Amino acid sequence: MAATESQMLELGTSAPEFVLPDPDGVMHSLGESGLAYLVMFICNHCPFVVHVRQELTRLGHDYAPQGVTIVAINSNDVITHPADRPEKMKEEAISNDYVFPYLFDENQSVAKAFRAACTPDFFLFDAQKKLVYRGQLDSSRPANNEPVTGSDIRMALDAVLNNKKVQVDQKPSIGCNIKWRADNEPNYFR
Repeated sequence: MAATESQMLELGTSAPEFVLPDPDGVMHSLGESGLAYLVMFICNHCPFVVHVRQELTRLGHDYAPQGVTIVAINSNDVITHPADRPEKMKEEAISNDYVFPYLFDENQSVAKAFRAACTPDFFLFDAQKKLVYRGQLDSSRPANNEPVTGSDIRMALDAVLNNKKVQVDQKPSIGCNIKWRADNEPNYFR
């Protein structure tokens, strides 16, 4: 399994604006009323995401009720990776009890705006939508036998929610590379 590191977007960067559909075609954005904003680039098939998906569910259940806006985005090319198609995303969200929108970035413009490189890739913004954390969920990987705790993201989220500076040692996320489209591929929704 090949691993790609996240690109570590510069702290203080403003959250790129976007409007993306969920698998049912309902459009979503980050909105304006969050105490914090967590953007997660994930997909269905990546073993790194499969390894942490239960923690993604727990994050949603633990932090959305506290005023954190959470979205997951799939930017993979679904022509070359049909397991990541929107109908499969819907199945993934239901079977894992995701309480956050799981959005499809068909033209990959949002992944490019965030400089997302891998799945999973995490970006945490404060209430002013300034980047305060980017990097790994925690130090667990599919083959390293460390427990999945979400400790890095949780410490960053707790700091933001308590109006404190994020002190987490920010390490790049590691996962499968985003599956980039070839320019001549047909659009999925056409």
